Parts: sequence; structure tokens; C-alpha cells
Amino acid sequence: MQHKAYKTIVVGVAFSPNIKANVFEALRMSVFFDSALVLVHVGEETNTKVNALKKIINEFDGVLPSYTVLWQAGNPVTVLLQACANQQADLLILGAIKREGLLKYYLGSVARKLTRKAPCDVLLLIKPSVTRIACASGVVNGLEHPKTSEAIDRAFYVLTSLGAQKLTIVEEIPEDSVPIKVDDDRSLRRSTITKERIKLRENSRVKAILNDIPKHIKDRLEVVVQPIFGKRGYSIGHYARVARADLLVMNAPSRLSLLDRIFPHDLEYILSDLPTDVLIIR
Repeated sequence: MQHKAYKTIVVGVAFSPNIKANVFEALRMSVFFDSALVLVHVGEETNTKVNALKKIINEFDGVLPSYTVLWQAGNPVTVLLQACANQQADLLILGAIKREGLLKYYLGSVARKLTRKAPCDVLLLIKPSVTRIACASGVVNGLEHPKTSEAIDRAFYVLTSLGAQKLTIVEEIPEDSVPIKVDDDRSLRRSTITKERIKLRENSRVKAILNDIPKHIKDRLEVVVQPIFGKRGYSIGHYARVARADLLVMNAPSRLSLLDRIFPHDLEYILSDLPTDVLIIR
């Protein structure tokens, strides 16, 4: 299994109170992944904005990566999608917004549309920081899905690049996988045995994926496989929050029918209440 390196990163730059933190996070990511960085401002180019952005970049504590700045007026979604396509971006970085008065983060309509339509991976940052906060651990979905192998592979690539120490592969198993009504000791035993068999089957499937990842890469992270019975999306988000993971890696939604125009419910749970930074694998 071979991961696709992030050669080009695109980040939207808005002149908001968080601009310095957002720019610094993008610069750091570019350094960690040894990527070219494209900063995109949706709006008119003015001397005031150019000088303000230069000042922020010059204050970055570290070796500056290769970067360019694009200034383009227009619809934010259209401009950023165009930039990703034209620059052949491998990763788009977006900032989540803190809901006033609540310890909760959500995505505005622009970020949601970009998350759905971006041609590359999307990283959602809920707490960008001027001073780096180390990424120690990550969680990745291990559900039975055609994209899961790639998601796990990418999780290894991203977490090792960021210097993390631990990766937990969460297998979300729907509750209806155990169609046994528990109303006495006998049915409880049957239900428990069925769940254990499902866990063994799921663990075997995930271990087969892990066998395709080179040993020298696996050895750089502590890997834990964690089966969970519950609602997809909600369960893994809750686990990532409780485990205090620094990054949650998820598959992008498939677009195979008209129904896919409605955002899939499993990822919708994550986006409506981001538990941590989220990387969506396209």
C-alpha cells in the first residue's frame, strides 16, 4: 500500500481575528509534509492586505516553506474549488467556527459545501494556534468500506508526519448486527457470543489491512484496534472526544446516487459537532 504524499496544500485566508493562527497552522503543515503552500484570499488585492499578510508570514518562527498567494474576488466556494483544481491540491485546510456562547464548533455553509465538493483531502481545524500544539494521537474509521484501506494508510502517513505516537482504528459496528432481543440470561449469553464473533471477524479484516502497511511505518506508532457497537459517525466522534484524540480521520462520502446530494448521516454527525480536528479523505 502506498500513500499519496501531500505535495501541494491550499488554505483559505480571511482577514479575521484568527488569521495569524490559521496562517501559522498552514505554514507548519507545509513544513511537516514538505509541501508547497498556496494561500488564497477571496477578495480584492490591496496594499494594506498584502502588507498585513507579509507581516504575519514574516513573524513565523521557523524556516518558511515555498508559498504563493492568490487574490481572487468572487464566490468563496467557487474560488477555492477552482484554486484546488488549478493548483492540483492534495490537501485543503479549512477553519471551523466557534458558535458564540457555546463550547461547540460548527461549519458554515461555505465550509460544508467545500467539504462535500473538494477534489482533494480536507482538514478541518477547530482550534488553530499561533504556538504549535503537538499532535499526540489520532483516530481513524475502520468500518467495512471500499475507502477504508486508503483512510488507514493516509492516517499513518499524516500522523507520522506530524510526530504523533498513537493511532486507534475504530470499527463502528451497527447495533442491528446483533438481532437478538435480550430479555433473560440465555438471550444475554447469545447476544454476547454473537458480539464477540463479530468483533473477531472485524479485527481479522482490519489486521489484513494492516498487513499491507510496511513494518517500518507501523513501528512508528502504537496501533490499537477498537470495535464499537453504535450509530456510525456518532460513535466514532464520541470515542475521539472521550479519548482526547488530536485528529479524527474519516472517509469522504461516496457520490453514487442522487441521494448523495444530501450529506451522508454518518459524517454529518461529525460535522455538526466536531470532536477534534478532522481529516476527510477524498
